[in-house]
Amino acid sequence: MRAERDSMGEMSVPDDVLYGASTQRAVLNFPISGRPLPEPFIRSLGLVKLACARANEELGLLPAARSGLIQAAAREIVDGRLNRHFPIDVFQTGSATSTNVNANEVIANRASQLAGEPLGSQRPVHPNDDVNLGQSSNDVIPTALHVSVAVALHARLAPALRRLAAELSGRAEAFSAVVKIGRTHLMDATPLTLGQEFSGYAAQAAKAADRADRAVARLRELAIGGTAVGTGLNTSPEFAARVCRILSAETGLEFVEAANHFEAQAARDDLVEVAGALAAIAAALTKIANDVRLLGSGPRAGLGELRLPATQPGSSIMPGKVNPVMSEMLVQVGLAVQGLTQTAVLCGREGHLELNATLPLLAHCLHEAIHLLANGVTVFTTRCVAGLEADGARCRELVERSLMLVTALNPLIGYDAAAAVAKEAFASGRTLREVVLERKLLDAATLDRVLDPGRMTGPG
Repeated sequence: MRAERDSMGEMSVPDDVLYGASTQRAVLNFPISGRPLPEPFIRSLGLVKLACARANEELGLLPAARSGLIQAAAREIVDGRLNRHFPIDVFQTGSATSTNVNANEVIANRASQLAGEPLGSQRPVHPNDDVNLGQSSNDVIPTALHVSVAVALHARLAPALRRLAAELSGRAEAFSAVVKIGRTHLMDATPLTLGQEFSGYAAQAAKAADRADRAVARLRELAIGGTAVGTGLNTSPEFAARVCRILSAETGLEFVEAANHFEAQAARDDLVEVAGALAAIAAALTKIANDVRLLGSGPRAGLGELRLPATQPGSSIMPGKVNPVMSEMLVQVGLAVQGLTQTAVLCGREGHLELNATLPLLAHCLHEAIHLLANGVTVFTTRCVAGLEADGARCRELVERSLMLVTALNPLIGYDAAAAVAKEAFASGRTLREVVLERKLLDAATLDRVLDPGRMTGPG
């Protein structure tokens, strides 16, 4: 152990860590979940510290040598090399001040190492005066949260959703000639092609990717520059714009200074909107996964219109059983994400006066939701959708047995007469064709043309 000091006095800190006294206090104060804040958030926090140091150097407020040390240490955080030095629990101070101080201490101590000074010396870089120059936890943490979530949406979730949309579009094209019976209310409806059905899933996935992109755009305004309550006390009027320019260059995303710093620090409405987008994406994916599971049910006593890839044995007692495990996985992901996003919405309600005090929990919920969705979609795409096959014979069998082909008779014999035909066919076990011919409602040639399922898959 070594001795470190903060404004409250001396603390013993493990020799092998880069954090200092204030972080150690938080470690002892919050032994709650055992879960630190998400790695993508910590990396973005490092990036924000790097950008702040560079901006302060540009403004002549921080000597180049000190700025260089801060940036070098912060870059190691960005690269994920210092993750173990960020141990503070998710359930901590609501502003995540502990984590901001954690970053300040890690960067200052790493700068001491790089400069050949002892840990805890606060030479040549001071954690507050230098690393935190022109900043407050109240603007740094919301900024890191916006940046980290935007990067995760852009780099992980949106591409995964686009791959799913492309794979579903490929299946739609492959299944374009497979005519099957439609179902509404889980009951027989008029025919469509399996390709048309899958085109709907592809459109859902494409819209989900668009929602992820729009969510990125909602996060472009950053709170940095507002310091404690939004007034910008103790920072340069030019600081925020410079930090945003540097963050934009580093990430390839467009970030700008918040139009109103009081809104940017007191409210988390943009993140609530992102949570809503993630909930909509989860709902779409759950619908697709459930439909694939239903269409592949069987293989003999279910719908059986799809043949799902066999990925693993499905039962410890029933030999040869194969289950739709990839669909079940994605459904569970969707349920978990719905819970996480609902918690994020509730966090957004917890803003009081000049600060929302649920920032660590927001970071956990949103990053966990994106992580689950991106991984779940990727696995579902590669291990399920890419290997889906149509059972054309089964699709034809179910179409031919369906009574809802009678809908095509409406323009020729009227709704009431068509309904009577369907009821008699169902009650007697005969086909629609047999009943219509017996009643002499249409001739055989007309009936063959009108009851052709392929003609029913389009207008007319």
